[in-house]
Amino acid sequence: MSKPVFAMIAAMMIAPPVFAAPPADPAAPVRQFIDGFNNGDTKAALAAHAPGDVAIIDEFSPYHWIGAKAAQTWAAAFDAHAKATGVTEGNIKYAKPTRVEIEGKAAYVVVPTVYSYKQKGKPMVEEGSITASLTMTAAGWKMNAWTWSGVKPHAPK
Repeated sequence: MSKPVFAMIAAMMIAPPVFAAPPADPAAPVRQFIDGFNNGDTKAALAAHAPGDVAIIDEFSPYHWIGAKAAQTWAAAFDAHAKATGVTEGNIKYAKPTRVEIEGKAAYVVVPTVYSYKQKGKPMVEEGSITASLTMTAAGWKMNAWTWSGVKPHAPK
């Protein structure tokens, strides 16, 4: 065996193994969306979404938004619904994800949430979760679909 080949084999045997970097946190866009919502930063909230078609399901009519402008039309519909029903001071608290699945450039995340707000001045709360499907883009993970699922709104206990 020649010295260069022997040296290469020896180096491979003593070199530390190289592992792929762990994937970035796919729950980050969900938190970005919620933080943007809480801070009234629509631009940051919308930036959590993937380019192209997005699907959203939420608890107010028309209950679903699909397409390249789904996030924007959802935001406009949310604002209109809030004004029409007297909803103010909305805030979403979130916990650590209860489920994160990653397969290649696709991810699935479930984030427990508590949405609190005032409706015509009366405090209300909804325990629920945001479940999101994400795709890895050049800019990192982005939501391509999400749904809000929660209990019926009620007065805080």
